[in-house]
Amino acid sequence: MAKTKIAWVCKECGHSQLKWTGSCGGCQLWNSLLEEVQVEEKKQRFEAKNKESAKPIRIRDVPIGAFKRIETKIGELDRLFGGGIVEGSLILIGGEPGVGKSTLLLQIANALATQGLTVLYICGEESNEQTSLRALRLGVDHQNLYLLSETSFSAIRAQIDVLQPDVAIVDSVQIVYKAELPSSPGSVVQVREIATEFMHLAKGHGITTFLIGHVTKSGELAGPRVLEHLVDTVLDFEGDRQHGYRLLRAIKNRFGSTDEISIFQMKEGGLTEVANPSHAFLAERMKELPGSAIVPGLEGARSFLLEIQALVTPTAFPSPSRRSTGIDQNRLALLLAVLEKRVGFSLHHSDVFVALAGGLKILEPAIDLGVLLAIASSFTNRALPGDLVVVGEVGLGGEVRGVSRIETRLKEAIHMGFKRCILPKRNMRGLSPSIVEKIALIEVELVDDAIRSVLD
Repeated sequence: MAKTKIAWVCKECGHSQLKWTGSCGGCQLWNSLLEEVQVEEKKQRFEAKNKESAKPIRIRDVPIGAFKRIETKIGELDRLFGGGIVEGSLILIGGEPGVGKSTLLLQIANALATQGLTVLYICGEESNEQTSLRALRLGVDHQNLYLLSETSFSAIRAQIDVLQPDVAIVDSVQIVYKAELPSSPGSVVQVREIATEFMHLAKGHGITTFLIGHVTKSGELAGPRVLEHLVDTVLDFEGDRQHGYRLLRAIKNRFGSTDEISIFQMKEGGLTEVANPSHAFLAERMKELPGSAIVPGLEGARSFLLEIQALVTPTAFPSPSRRSTGIDQNRLALLLAVLEKRVGFSLHHSDVFVALAGGLKILEPAIDLGVLLAIASSFTNRALPGDLVVVGEVGLGGEVRGVSRIETRLKEAIHMGFKRCILPKRNMRGLSPSIVEKIALIEVELVDDAIRSVLD
């Protein structure tokens, strides 16, 4: 019989200790220790480990060849992965419940099965019938796609050995367990062990593996941090369920860049690519509306136009509200302080509401000036020009700071038919003549200058 012992494991960093001390000895986080029963095994620990042991090799003798990539034929995904999915890679996809992770993976499975690859979809959280109904709704019914409703890793490994698939999809990693570990599925020990097993399967047997991961209340991937270290690629799938748009961004990518994002729209038939995000986000925009400003946002390597809406209204309460959607709440408080102190707007008797249309979240500071102009427009009840875009970071002194990749932003604005742009004076240096000829540029150094140039 294998001996068992009790250990306290941190659910955030995976640090293990023998006694409960209130705070984790590794990351110092309080109330993060969970009691786990650990088993000391005398046999080989990992089932999926290669039988052949590795041998040292000189670095100059390592054969360097191009990674074999598998194109999904979904343009947004292939660009995100850097040209396609690398064969034998381990990919983790996380996101809020109901955002469309299973839908996305079923569509990927169908795209790969269409190319002649054998795909095994492990639907541990649902029965085969439930997954089949969703697949039929999405038009997914290829003969190379197999479903397996199982949660025991030993049973899953046995079926993988029989089927020998090219691609395996695990929905989700928190529901699969190893019977020899007394811990419950989804615990720190189980998630760590299961992720390691699938890592050995992917690397040792060349099976491209997708893992769907749960997220916590704060939006972080559930389980130990080692889960993200083990995998080759970590994708964050986000979006407001009230809107149809979904944003897939690469947080980690060993075979490509993390500067790319993919944008999809959820429809009845599943997720569809958004080829022109600017057109989609501005489709319902009303021109000459007070409190509205257009900003060229930058996510990864691509730029797209977004509408920032602001509403400033008097309040009868002593403490006015400051609410935002899609924009950092602390950043909004900072910008309102700049507007009051440096420009002289009296906002302490008004509620201020700011929203980013479309349900996306943007954290880059280049939209600061657009947020301030939208608030100023609503406060004065005067609309900004309909052909104007605004870009610039705002400092605490009221100065407008330069932003990165200004030409990419301006090209997108020109492509969408905008004629004027307010931008930091520092970004005027080095602009190509072809851009300067196509759009009127209003350079500003202070927030005051920007407001006077369009609202006076």
